[in-house]
Amino acid sequence: MRRAIAEIDAAEAPLGLDELATRMGMSPAHFQRIFSAWVGVSPKRYQQYLTLDHARRLLADRHTTLETALQSGLSGTGRLHDLFLRWEAMSPGDFAAGGAGLDIRWGRLQTPFGEALVMATEKGICGIAFLAETGFEAAWQDMTSRWPAARYLEDPDTVLPLARPVFAGKGETRLHMLGAPFQIKVWEALLQIPSGHVATYSDIARSIGSDRAVRAVGTAVGRNPVSFLIPCHRAIRKSGGLGGYHWGLPVKRAMLAWESARADTGPHD
Repeated sequence: MRRAIAEIDAAEAPLGLDELATRMGMSPAHFQRIFSAWVGVSPKRYQQYLTLDHARRLLADRHTTLETALQSGLSGTGRLHDLFLRWEAMSPGDFAAGGAGLDIRWGRLQTPFGEALVMATEKGICGIAFLAETGFEAAWQDMTSRWPAARYLEDPDTVLPLARPVFAGKGETRLHMLGAPFQIKVWEALLQIPSGHVATYSDIARSIGSDRAVRAVGTAVGRNPVSFLIPCHRAIRKSGGLGGYHWGLPVKRAMLAWESARADTGPHD
């Protein structure tokens, strides 16, 4: 289905069901059934969510201001649909040490948005990078440069059980955020944006009490190490433009479209 989304996203005009099914090597009926079961809507309907002005419609119809949501703050746990998330932040001193003394385990996982590199400490997931646009080597260098003093161990049997609930949207997982204090504040604010909604960078700056720090907020959003779970893809420009995305704009567009489809139709197992 990630390959189907890539075909849809690259097309200059909407693709018919027969054409999509042929490209996927499936019968039209089989492709329609699998695509609808995964996304929650038909391929035709999904393509409407991927149009260029979709972000602008989100901004008009589902623009979430964060002040109300943040009044309750985070108490260490958050509810994301049916996913129960346990959150713990690294101390500033540990962050400054570059991950010294940490064992970070990693594995590769197929997700609705292509293959992902997932990293975790003993306390929980600390990194999710998407490989469709960057490739593995670039993503690996990016992630390991954030905590250069850590020891990295390939261990999918430990990491992947933590990551699978993230993309299934149900179950329980743990999160260990490794970042500077200002970054942590921004990432906490991102967690408050509901799925299927968006917020502007200035909304986020205002919600954390730093109205004038829009550029710094944008930088912190871009440095989020746990993509999708900490939903930096829900941050867009005031104009409705998507802005940038660390792992590629096609991935961001696919995430927003997928979440919008599920928000409009309800969750699908």
